Amino acid sequence: MLTSKQRSEFRAQANDLETTLMVGKEGVTEAVAAEADRLLTARELVKGKVLESALMSPREVSDAICEATGAEGISCVGSKFVIYRYSEKCQRERNQTGRAKRREVPAGKANPVAKGVRARRAAQKKIREQRNAYFKEKAVERAIERSREKQLREKD
Repeated sequence: MLTSKQRSEFRAQANDLETTLMVGKEGVTEAVAAEADRLLTARELVKGKVLESALMSPREVSDAICEATGAEGISCVGSKFVIYRYSEKCQRERNQTGRAKRREVPAGKANPVAKGVRARRAAQKKIREQRNAYFKEKAVERAIERSREKQLREKD
């Protein structure tokens, strides 16, 4: 499932794409699904067009192709639609050219600013806890003194 941010990025990338998948009056056939699968494996992002003679709407065609290929619908505008499916082949090509899209962030590479903020907050929390423990101890001592003074007054 794609996030709205990813969807918007794919819509932006699809603006420059040429329409490579055409759906005619027969609708989504096995040949169209096979072609869409081939294109998704090669490119990840495919722009298609539903001809006016087709008996299906672009949304229906997009949903049918997504169901047949395991892709996700990105957008449907007018008679055109855009679908996306992650491809290992494309990922390998991006890794070779240095444009890796889904790089894993190493666990040791933490944000130094956030690390400093966390350290300062932890130090402040420790100081607060020490201060609270001190005042609690003093309050207990004062309560004990008051109870002793009260006992001494009662004896007299």
